[in-house]
This record gives sequence, structure tokens and C-alpha cells, in this order.
Amino acid sequence: MREYNYNYNMPQRFELCYFLPRSGLYRHFADMIWRPFMKAPARSSAFFVFLFFLIAGAFVFTRVLYTTGVDDNSAPTSKLTTKTSHVYPQRIPEIPKKPLEQIVIPLNCTAYSRTRTCPSNYPTTFNTEEDPDRPSPPTCPEYFRWIHEDLRPWAHTGITRDMLERAKATANFKLVIVKGKAYVERFQRAFQTRDVFTLWGILQLLRRYPGKIPDLELMFDCVDWPVIKTKDYQGPNSTGPPPLFRYCGDDDTLDIVFPDWSFWGWAEVNIKPWKHLLNDLKEGNKRMGWMAREPYAYWKGNPSVAIIRQELMKCNVSDNQDWNARVYAQDWIRESKEGYKQSDLASQCNYRYKIYIEGSAWSVSEKYILACDSVSLLVKPHYYDFFTRGLMPVHHYWPVRNDDKCKSIKFAVDWGNSHKQKAQGMGKAASEFIQEDLKMEYVYDYMFHLLNEYAKLLTFKPIRPRKAVEVCAETMACPAAGVQKKFFMESMENGPTYTSPCTMPHPYDPPSLHAFLQRKENSIKQVELWEKNFWENQNKQI
Repeated sequence: MREYNYNYNMPQRFELCYFLPRSGLYRHFADMIWRPFMKAPARSSAFFVFLFFLIAGAFVFTRVLYTTGVDDNSAPTSKLTTKTSHVYPQRIPEIPKKPLEQIVIPLNCTAYSRTRTCPSNYPTTFNTEEDPDRPSPPTCPEYFRWIHEDLRPWAHTGITRDMLERAKATANFKLVIVKGKAYVERFQRAFQTRDVFTLWGILQLLRRYPGKIPDLELMFDCVDWPVIKTKDYQGPNSTGPPPLFRYCGDDDTLDIVFPDWSFWGWAEVNIKPWKHLLNDLKEGNKRMGWMAREPYAYWKGNPSVAIIRQELMKCNVSDNQDWNARVYAQDWIRESKEGYKQSDLASQCNYRYKIYIEGSAWSVSEKYILACDSVSLLVKPHYYDFFTRGLMPVHHYWPVRNDDKCKSIKFAVDWGNSHKQKAQGMGKAASEFIQEDLKMEYVYDYMFHLLNEYAKLLTFKPIRPRKAVEVCAETMACPAAGVQKKFFMESMENGPTYTSPCTMPHPYDPPSLHAFLQRKENSIKQVELWEKNFWENQNKQI
């Protein structure tokens, strides 16, 4: 395509660059027109005027065509206009950027079957490409701030090897990470496959962020109850507490909370890995809106593990009393024989209210209940896990008294059914918290930041124990079978991610932490006052 130099400076010779490219023909044409006039300017003034208007008219016609966007292949793109337009530089089309290619680390069971060892070429580092257009990582959810609080007991002293070894007393295994590789020393078997799926989850973290987890040693206890009592490590002559990781904690202990095994699947009860189950729960919520659901409080679980659950069974509807509760005992042995047809979590979101009550300690069921769009009725919990400290009463859930469960549940349901919009908003706030702040990316980022902050406190150099064995995806997934292998494959990280972990929020300062806890306490007291007044008025009417 030939270039046309649109020159609007109007030199004295009115160059015909509007019409012809600069060539011999151009020079011949220009000389033919202008030379006679330059030699005899007075001879043909009338012709000069005629020629001037001819050229001006041609110029205007050319600009009309230019501004209307007329060409051989398309219709005009705007209305005809003779208005003078500015010159715009030719727009160079952007070359679309080639998307970053996902690096896949395949599971090499063929090599493992021959060597029974981890691949020697397993990546232990990964440098992401610098991309100026890539957005900055988001700030982590607020509950990440509790990482600082959980590690505060060692903030000034650090963690010595003696402290670590004292945590061995109740630990199921010791995990060592050196140069991006994981080694495990087992002390005692865990219940079911808790330790197996916990270790699998840590291996996926190493696959997701190779080379970004520092060298460390830690002890992990897979039993429910926290055991590092705060009172045992107070006073001027007390020793530093042993750092012990587990799934839950309480206000009287110093155990370090870590995401539980079920995020990668619970094989014994056929609960899918969280990444897939979270999507199932989201789709399940779409099948029935909140107003169309049963206007009662629902619970289904194993009542034999705790007295408080056996007390909850007394709140069920009877011929004499309806506490607005519909509670059912879960028989897992029968369910396993019948193919878990009655325990699909995504199909249990058909009640407006769902009850959460602890078992022998904290229960993994809490995240499933909160994800349902239903109002979560939390019977006053004693324990917390890594994310529940970020929940706010009356915003994410409705608090239920532990000492008078049945009456408290009935009041909660009556209140919600008479304040439908507020109740529905509460259920939605909880499910949005679970869908957004507890998605699998943030579970990995919590692990990432917790282990990085923990490693900073170690006062010794981590080394591979003599009895420890190296573990990787091949050593765990290749010999696995059945549901366990299925869940391994469904939850496996295919390779490194190009996205950076979220940015850790700042620690609480004492005033802000106090204000946060006071706000939660005041919300619970407000509900208890409403409930107290409700039952006092009911008694007066009898």
C-alpha cells in the first residue's frame, strides 16, 4: 500500500502531495502547472483563480473521504462532514502476548516402580517470569493475621532444637524440608489416613511453590485435642513451649493450627477434595433458593462421639414438642455399604438453617455447613481451626447457647423466619466467605505463610534425620489404590504456579485485637439478650 503524506502546512506552491506520491510523474505534473505562472504571473490571473479553487475543492473532497473512513472494502464509518480533522498517527496493532505455558510435573510411576525412589530431576526451584502487566498479588484474608498470634509464644526466644524435640511426646510424625525436598520420620500411626492426606497436602504445596518453602523441621500431631497447655509455660522460671502443629486449638493452649487433611479428601467417608467439593456446593445452592427451603434447622452426624451431640438429638421434633430442629444420626458403616447415597454434602443444602456442633473436639464439617447459603447455627464452640477465627457472629453465623440448645435453636429459627431478608443475607455472607476466602489457593497460601514465618524462628539448621525417608508424589500416589488414589489424583497440583502467594496482612496490635474480640463478644451477648427477653415474654403469656 502506498503512503500518502498529508501536509497541512500549506507551502506557497500548494504541493499536490495530497493526490500523488513523490515520483517523476509528480515533479512533471507540478512543473507543468506552476512553471508558466512563475514565468508570466500577470498573464493568466483568471486561470490562476480557477486553478486555486480546483485544487481547494479537490483537497476538501479528499478530506471528506478520509474522515468518513470510506475504502474499497467497507461502508462509511461516520456521517459525512467537511469539518477539519486532526492528524492521528497510524495505530500499530498490538501483538497479543503469548500466554505463559503451564509447567506440568507428570507423575512418573513407571520410574518409581523400578527404583522405589523419588525422581532425581524433581524441580526444587522455580523462577517466575517478570511480567510488568501482571497484577500485584491480593492481600490475604483477615484470618491470616492469626498466624502471627499463633507464633507469638516464640517471637522473642525463637525455637530451639530442645523445644522441637519436646514436641515429639505426642506427635505422629516429624516433617523435614531441606532444599525443597520433604523427609518424614513417623512415630505412631494416626487415626484413619489423616497423616497420609496431611503429608500429601504439604507435597502439593512444594509442587505449587517449588523452592519457596524454606528449610525447616516440625512436629505434627493428628489427634483432635490440643495438648500444649498455656499455664504450663508461664512464670519467670518456665521453659519455652514446644511447637506442635495440629488441626485445631483453643484459648487455653498453644498448639499451632494447620489446615486439616480433608482439604485433600477424606477417603474413609468418601468426602471429595475441597477444590471439587466447593464447586459442588456452589452448584447445589443454585438448585433451591433460600425461601424455597424447609424452614427448620438441620443437622446430620455421628452423635456417639460427644455428649453434647447426644444432647442435641433431644431437640428433634416429637409428638409433644417442636423445637424447629430436624436432626439425624449418621451411620457411616451403613452409608459405606450403600455407596454413600444419603451423605452427599451438596444435596444437604435444602434447609434454611444448618446446625454446627463440635464432636470430640472441632469438626471438619464446619466449612461444609457454612458453604450452604443457609443460616449457620453455631452451638457455642470451644475449639477453633485456622480460618474460623475470621468469622463474625450475626454476620456470618448465628450463635446458639451450649447450655440450653433446644430453646436457643427454636428462637434462632423463629427469629430468622420473621426476619427473612436479614437471615438470608447472613447465610449468603457465610457462603461467600467460604467460596472466596477459603478457596484452595488461599489454603495453600496460608500453609505457605505459616511455614515461612515458622522457619524464621528456628535457631538451628534443619537436617535430614537418620530415620527419615524422602516422600514425594510418586512415593504416595503410585502405590495407592481405590478412593485414596482417586483423591490423590484429583487434588494433585500439576506443577508450579505463575501467581505469587497473597500478601500477608500486618499483625494485630493489642488495641485492634482487643477491639476485634470485644466486637465478637458483644454480638453474642446481644443475641443472648434477645433470646432471654423472648422466653421471658413467652412465659408471661402462659
